[in-house]
Amino acid sequence: MAETPKPAIIGYFRSVRARLLMIALVPMLLVMPLFLGAIVTNWSARFDRLLIAKVNGELTIAHQYMSRILERSSEQVQALGESAVFEATVREGSQGKILALLDAKRQGLGLDFLYFMTDNGVLLSSPVVLSDIDIRKWPVVKQAQSGKRSTEIDIFTAADLAAFSSTLVTQAKTRLVPTEAAVPTERTDETRGMVIHTASPVKNGVLVGGVLLNRNLGFIDTINDLVYPAASLTEGSRGTATLFLEDVRISTNVRLFENVRALGTRVSAVVRASVLGEGEVWLDRAFVVNDWYISAYEPIIDSYGKRVGMLYVGFLDTPFRSAKLRTFWFIVIGFVAILVLSLPIFLRWARGIIRPLEQMGDTITQVEGGDLGARTGVLGGQEEIGRVAGHLDDLLEQLQERDRRLREWGEDLNRRVENRTRELREANQRLEATTKQLLVSEKLAAIGEITAGIAHEINNPIAVIQGNLDVISQEIGAEAEGLKTEFSLIYEQVHSVNILVNKLLQFARPEEYAGVVDYHVPDEVIHDSIPLVQHLLNKVDIKLTLKLSTDRAVAMNRTELQQVLINLIVNAIHAMPDGGELQLVTRNQDVEGSKGVLIRVIDSGVGMAPDVLKNVFDPFFTTKQAEGTGLGLSISQKLVSRAGGNIRANSELGQGTRFSVWLPGAEFD
Repeated sequence: MAETPKPAIIGYFRSVRARLLMIALVPMLLVMPLFLGAIVTNWSARFDRLLIAKVNGELTIAHQYMSRILERSSEQVQALGESAVFEATVREGSQGKILALLDAKRQGLGLDFLYFMTDNGVLLSSPVVLSDIDIRKWPVVKQAQSGKRSTEIDIFTAADLAAFSSTLVTQAKTRLVPTEAAVPTERTDETRGMVIHTASPVKNGVLVGGVLLNRNLGFIDTINDLVYPAASLTEGSRGTATLFLEDVRISTNVRLFENVRALGTRVSAVVRASVLGEGEVWLDRAFVVNDWYISAYEPIIDSYGKRVGMLYVGFLDTPFRSAKLRTFWFIVIGFVAILVLSLPIFLRWARGIIRPLEQMGDTITQVEGGDLGARTGVLGGQEEIGRVAGHLDDLLEQLQERDRRLREWGEDLNRRVENRTRELREANQRLEATTKQLLVSEKLAAIGEITAGIAHEINNPIAVIQGNLDVISQEIGAEAEGLKTEFSLIYEQVHSVNILVNKLLQFARPEEYAGVVDYHVPDEVIHDSIPLVQHLLNKVDIKLTLKLSTDRAVAMNRTELQQVLINLIVNAIHAMPDGGELQLVTRNQDVEGSKGVLIRVIDSGVGMAPDVLKNVFDPFFTTKQAEGTGLGLSISQKLVSRAGGNIRANSELGQGTRFSVWLPGAEFD
């Protein structure tokens, strides 16, 4: 019975070559990467836990500072109430002196309000209370009335703040800024105030003081300095601290821009749900305004036991992520370097053991892969392997020679085909270019004939209208004086139609019209053009901004200049279907020693892709499909060029478009 042949894969793994490679490569390419991967993963997790532990410690410092502020406010108010000066002033019974003392102590203690409520319900306050306010509704006041001092965080409504001072209302009011990842809201302003509210029982009444934390930048900057002293973070990172009223930043050193604090921005929805919704302390990465931070949030509880805000500290995550990435790549590159240096040494030893057989196998593989110049390189000898290697090299030499001849014949044929194909391609390109030019010429010629015919047909009824107006004016005689205004308006409109007809004829047959050169200040023409496009501006929410500062006149027909401006304005309006901002800017600008005027039409619309931008001045090119002819910008360029100026366009998708028109200034003799 014949022996069943073993699979090739089993034979390969039993070879000397395979065994040597496995002994050297398996530990290095499999075991070591797994070991390094486990180490790097464990290190990364520990690194992240250290960052979380760090920010947790920083939150503890911020919490302790805030608790100390509350305690100090309570001690200050209590000390004032127990002072001999206060007791003597109250005992004297003069409300004026009590108010003067309260006002002086309020400023000295840095309080925003301070009031004394007697057991009889008399309220003496600094600043003076401007309206009725229910003082007894606050739990801190109730506890003080029962004989126990209390200090809590309380939320005052705008009406509560207004009872003391309109300044506090202004300080508390914060404009909400749309913030990425925040919970959607229809509110536009935060008018409530977060107040450190402290009350202390005194003889014959209660002494109550408060500090408004909204926009209290000294308070939040002190927390930040305590938590993040100099050189406490890695290079490139920065520490931040914030006080939230619910999810709105009311005091922060987080920057919205370079020198603008992010007041009015809001916390992300996921943090709000965890801290305000569940009452948990957040210790993790979080998106803060415009970047990721290692963050810590804790809820702030008011005197009613409700979660009304958050205290936050955190530092920029990017530098730490970059440090981790650099360390990871350092390990990877080091491992690869060791691998690259060690593998050649082993392979050199292996080749010295099995070199003759391996070279023959490699040579056959190379030939099968198309390398007919491959040879074994084994020196001939009397042993069997040397003689077989020599015969193999002879056969490969004959095969390579035959292949060389076939390739030469094939390459010669390919060159002929390529030359012929290139000639056909160039001829086809010339034909396509000529065809496009003919199509454009035919369209322009057809439009010219149509335009001339339409202009002629319009001129006839206009002439009849004007003639009959003259007849009517003569027939009614003196009565025509009372209708002078109406006749003037009709004549003006007939004249406007005549001008439009002349422009149509000028477009159709420009060589027959010399064009009347007028001198106009572009600012005046722009002001006259706005009413013509006002109906388009009213259709969508477009803000029109005029920055007109030129005093130079340009040598260009007024109607032609107005036609260029209206065309650019209409295109800008069409580029902002959902609204936006349209700017019309003029200024004096000299180009290469020539005085001139620069006119810019800038929109915040959808913008244009580069392939669209390079064709906008081509005749019949349009992106409006059925709404446009594609001639507006082409005609505008022709009119500007004829006046000695130039027109350029700059645009990016999603960033809007800017058209710049430069016209030479008029030179007067």
